[in-house]
Order: sequence, then structure tokens, then C-alpha cells
Amino acid sequence: MTVDFALRLASAAARVLAPDGGRVLIGKDTRVSGYMFESALEAGFVAAGVDVLLIGPLPTPGIAYMAQRLGCSFGVVISASHNSYEDNGIKFFDGAGSKLSDELESRIEALLESPVLTRESQRLGKAMRSDRTRLQYQEFCASTIPAGMTLEGFKIVVDCANGAGYKVGPRLFADLGAEIVPIGCSPNGRNINDGCGSTSPELLQLTVPGVRAQVGIALDGDGDRVVMVDDLGRCVDGDQLLYVLARARRDAGLLKGPVVGTVMSNLGLEHALAEAGIEFRRAQVGDRYVLAMLQELGGSLGGETSGHILCLDKTTTGDGLVSALQVLAVMKSTGASLAELCAPMPKYPQVLLNVRVAQRFDPMSHPRIVEVVESVERRFNGRGRTVLRASGTEPVIRVMVEGQDAKLVKAAARDIAAAVEAAAVPPFMASSPGAGVGLAVGGPRG
Repeated sequence: MTVDFALRLASAAARVLAPDGGRVLIGKDTRVSGYMFESALEAGFVAAGVDVLLIGPLPTPGIAYMAQRLGCSFGVVISASHNSYEDNGIKFFDGAGSKLSDELESRIEALLESPVLTRESQRLGKAMRSDRTRLQYQEFCASTIPAGMTLEGFKIVVDCANGAGYKVGPRLFADLGAEIVPIGCSPNGRNINDGCGSTSPELLQLTVPGVRAQVGIALDGDGDRVVMVDDLGRCVDGDQLLYVLARARRDAGLLKGPVVGTVMSNLGLEHALAEAGIEFRRAQVGDRYVLAMLQELGGSLGGETSGHILCLDKTTTGDGLVSALQVLAVMKSTGASLAELCAPMPKYPQVLLNVRVAQRFDPMSHPRIVEVVESVERRFNGRGRTVLRASGTEPVIRVMVEGQDAKLVKAAARDIAAAVEAAAVPPFMASSPGAGVGLAVGGPRG
């Protein structure tokens, strides 16, 4: 991504989203490249006749909320979420705080190669700072827990990943009465997500018991994901948080429709929700698919293992701060610790293998792979499951196996990965010395 691309993108987006002028809110995380992309977007929007509000570092969901609150035609976030500082990206929200439709995205893409639009002088937009309005987002987050509830008596370690939430996150919890121990709140432009935040919670896991805190909260770089740490230093992922929220909403009579996870959600979540009489559905990997299924089925609660949780009864998009507050509210109202709230949900052993291939293919279209998968599922006898999918970003087939028996899970994952590896070898290489591809163990990236 270059400055030239950002300029052309702003021009194209302005033509589609605000053809007769309007207002756009631009926010960002703390990456050093955010400065230049912010300036390029500002120039493109102003040239196209759109007024610009610059709010600076603020979580992605904060931009979605504030774009709506400030009456903007649309909002823009400069962030690469949980990636390292070398990467960056640009996200859009419409005036209602929702992600753009595929149709609008296609219209913007179609105009990317057009010359940058510069209107006559009397129709140019204006730009102004809007930093102080971020307090309104903080107030909104606080309003999502029961009126009159405070966090007094809680000692909370807050890890903001040196990212977009580093200002608003600690202030939010402190203003609600909690004692705060901040980490990952000193961005320098290059340390976002670097050994901190939801993707690297190890420091948080050491700090929480070390300072005798009740709980730890870790955001990702743009603040739309959250994982938590209990008082014993154990990480609590998105599946477990989803379970806690679903149980609490059911008990309060507030749960609408089924809870929606993804094909990668832990089987323990599905079984624990079933035990509690709560319907559970699985969508494709990606928060947009979780959102689409919730809207289709009339649900209000869903999310991913990574901590991207959707509380549609509170806000329009995944919000790490709002999700964390919902969990803290359950702890406060029940008097239970996070460990106690998570205890009824077992986390089944899970193995993720990445099988590198020369070219992506549908693994379940290959007879030998299907044969091995069916054999594995017979061995599990309902106490495990398998997921195979082609990565959307790499020449990799993701193999996920989970179940109650850790040894069986590991053996099954190796068997399936070997079948995928064999199927991936082109016929003309099958008899060649050293033919084949290697296995890489790791979580899904795309």
C-alpha cells in the first residue's frame, strides 16, 4: 500500500459514498505509517469536496460509533489490526457504523484507476481536528453496562497492545472505579502488537497474578478483539468469553436467537452451550460471516476464538472494550471470578496443522482425504471433529482436529495432514526423490 494508492482510494470512495459532498471521520492506530496515510486520505477527500474530521488514535469500533454519532457520511480507519507495524490497511464504515456492502466495495474498486478528483475551489472540503470527541466513545462504552454499576473493588491489568486503545482503554476502566495497572500503553510507532496484546498475552499472564489483580484484559492493535486472563494467570479466549456472556444473557432472559461461532470454535463451547440449553451455530471464519448469520437468524451474540465478539444488543461491530465490560459486569453482578464463570466449559485439545501445497484446492474433493477423514470421525464416535479448509491468503491447507482424547487428536491430525500432503503432490512428481511438501504447525492466519 502506497501514498498514491491511499490518495486514489479516498477519491474513489468520496465519489461513491459522498458524491454531493459530506463528512468523513478518519481514525487510526499507532503505526508510524499512519501519519502519511492519514495525510493522503485527507487530501483526497478534501479535493473531492468532503469535509474531514481527524480523531487520531481510537479503536476501530470507536470510529464506527463516532461516525454515526457525528453524523458523518462514512468513517475510515487506518489500521492493520493484529499485524506488526510494517503492515497497514484502510477500513471503511457507512454512516450507520456498519461495514460496507460488497456492492459498495465493488463500486469503489471500479474507480481506483480513475484520475484523482479535484473540485473547483468553492466546492473543496475542509479538515479539522476532532480529538476531544473521543470522550463520547468512552462514555458510550461505559453506558453498555447496567446503570449505576461501577468497577470498584476490581484491580485490572489492561494491555492495549501499544495500539489504538492506549488512551481510551485505561481511562474507561479507571473512570468506572477500577484500580488499573496498564501495560502495552506506550506506543512508539513500531511496537504495536510486539510481544503484547491479545496475540501475545504472555506478559499479561505473568502480570495479573504478580500484582494480585482479579483479571487482565488484552486488546489487539485496533481494539476490536479482546482476550482476558483470570486471577491465576490463565488465558481466557473468545470461545470462553462467548460462553460466559451467553450463559449470563440466558439467565437474565436477554439472549436472542442462537449463539453464532465459527467452524474453528472449540467443540467444548458447543457442548457446554448445549448442556445449558443454548442453541449454537457455526459460520465461516471471519466476523463478517458471523454477523451475517446473526442477522439472518435474529441472534445478538456471536464471535470467534480470537476474541472478536459481537454483542449486537450493545453495538454494531466487534468491540474489545465493550466485550470486556460485558464480562466484567457479569463478574460484578454474580460475585464470581472469571475462572469460576469459565469452569463449566471444557476446552478440548485442538491441533492445527498447515500443509503447504503448490496450489490451493478443496481438500474434501479428493477421495483419499475424504476416506481418511471419515475413518477419523468413526474413531472419535461423536467425541471430536475435523475441519479442513484452504487458506484464503496462502498456498496452505488448514487441518484442524479436536476432541476429548489428546492422543487421538494428535494422531488423527497427523493422518489427515499426511493424506493432504500426498494429494497435493502433482502426479508427475509422485515417483521423484524428495517429492512432497512439508508440514508447518501453527494457527490459521487467513
